[in-house]
Amino acid sequence: MENPNNSREATLPDPSSPPPPPRSTSSSGLPFSKNKCAICLDEIRKEDGKAIFTAECSHSFHFDCITSNVKHGNRICPLCRTEWKQVPLFVDNRVPAPTFPVQTGFEDDEPLVVQNGQPSGVAAAHRQALEIKLLPQVSAVEKSVARGDFAVLVHLKAAEGVSDDNDRPETRAPLDLIAVLDVSGSMEGTKLHLLKNAVAFVIDNLGERDRLSVIAFSSGARRLFPLRLMSERGKRQAIQAVNTLVAGGGTNIAEGLKIGARVIADRRWKNPVSGMMLLSDGQDNFTLSRSYSHSHSQVRLRADYESLLPSSRIPIHTFGFGVDHDAELMHTISQVSSGTFSFIETETVIRDAFAQCIGGLLSVVVLDQVVEIECLHEEGLKISSIKAGSYRSRVSSDGRTAKIDVGDMYAEEERDFLVILEIPRCEDESMPLVKIRCVYKDAVSREIVRVESEELSIQRPREMTGEEVVSVEVDRQLNRFLVSEAMSEARVLADGGDLEGAVGVLRNRERELAETQSARARDGLCLSLSSELGALQERMSSRRMYERSGRAYAFSSMSSHSAQRATARWPVCGSAAPQAYQTSSMARMVSRSQELGIKTPKPSPARRDRS
Repeated sequence: MENPNNSREATLPDPSSPPPPPRSTSSSGLPFSKNKCAICLDEIRKEDGKAIFTAECSHSFHFDCITSNVKHGNRICPLCRTEWKQVPLFVDNRVPAPTFPVQTGFEDDEPLVVQNGQPSGVAAAHRQALEIKLLPQVSAVEKSVARGDFAVLVHLKAAEGVSDDNDRPETRAPLDLIAVLDVSGSMEGTKLHLLKNAVAFVIDNLGERDRLSVIAFSSGARRLFPLRLMSERGKRQAIQAVNTLVAGGGTNIAEGLKIGARVIADRRWKNPVSGMMLLSDGQDNFTLSRSYSHSHSQVRLRADYESLLPSSRIPIHTFGFGVDHDAELMHTISQVSSGTFSFIETETVIRDAFAQCIGGLLSVVVLDQVVEIECLHEEGLKISSIKAGSYRSRVSSDGRTAKIDVGDMYAEEERDFLVILEIPRCEDESMPLVKIRCVYKDAVSREIVRVESEELSIQRPREMTGEEVVSVEVDRQLNRFLVSEAMSEARVLADGGDLEGAVGVLRNRERELAETQSARARDGLCLSLSSELGALQERMSSRRMYERSGRAYAFSSMSSHSAQRATARWPVCGSAAPQAYQTSSMARMVSRSQELGIKTPKPSPARRDRS
């Protein structure tokens, strides 16, 4: 019979044997042997005759492997994520990196067509562009009851009927659009072809009063096309400029933003609507140090990039292309600028994503909107907080008034905000709560408009009879905020390595959502929220799945629900499922894109060999 002690001793290391090879830890947290190249996974042996590159962080790689990895400007160690100051020299004469000459001043924007001192085509406002509705959480509260968390829904809806038809330009506000495009080496081939195709679609759907400027960036950035009116001649020139784009070099997002901001700041004329579309498929490997901890890195992201944004705070709609982009950075840029972040996972839908965005920008009816909230009952009624998502809100020191900066709204768009009140006991039969004023600029007529709501009151009976019925509309919006908070919490847990905990947060929220009144009523928004919670759980099923698509999906969902505006993400715009917050103008533009079909170039044999 075998001695168990002998078996145990056989598992112990022999003190006379050589020590095992040193092990390192990869960025995913898994141990990795220093005797292996982290890129090709083959052993590193001097006797093979292969050149070896040892980085500043002490990790070693085959020279051929690491030059292939850094040829597009990547300076981050694949193992420990340290940013290198020195990388192996790599020259590929087949793919020259774009050269970006120094540009000074962008005061050469094409003038707007002006008649009688006003831009041409401006029509008078024929109707109010905004409707306001107030709804209480419940219609009655007993006299003897005080509530500290009573929710009032502020519902805003922009007018319908604004046309994106360029044959009737007077029916909508003209646009100044800045396109900031990543042309780094990783965009080479099909990606660049589809990007050109998507930008050409945008150009084709702009009107003669709209203006476009194009900025391209890789290791540096340059303005490819000045801010020009999209007349037939302007469109031809813009498409010709876009067709000259070539891919090469690294990814310098900050420099692209800087040039875009200067084009906005230096322009001599301004269309009433302005917007920027920023697309990138990679990490910014020029601007930020990645050696900070995650929490410090997030603070640094905001501080560094906010200073690069246009001072006029135009919305920047960002698009993360593929599985290697920096979703957190793109989401941060969009959030700080009041834009949106879209996740383009499948390269063939890039045109649909651009179409949805431009469909909105070409239908703006409300600009610079501010919502003012005033308490009416004089004794003890206060505003304790505002649930406004990504929109800035502030409550006065006495809690009697509040403001929300809403900004622009597309035709048919809706905004819902929850005002949380402290309601005192009351001996009156009814209690007036709040009234709302909205001040905004009509995007078409350029006039300042003021709209007031009716006063909102609730009943204060001595005793309640029957079961308290919560408003479905208020319940729906409470669900939206709770789901968005759950997504944010799960994303933080997943980034910290706790995927199981992240999935648990999402699963619990999905279960609680199903029990709410609005979900039981088969409310459309609640069905969409439940679907997204399920999709995000699938994308957090493994570390690889989360890194490839889960994080970007979470950020894009959070962006959509906090801004209450449609963003492109999986399922993409063209799927059978309805897109949350998508307006008719956005849907029409997506349909227009999909009717064109997808044509991708077949790679040449040389192209295939190089990959």
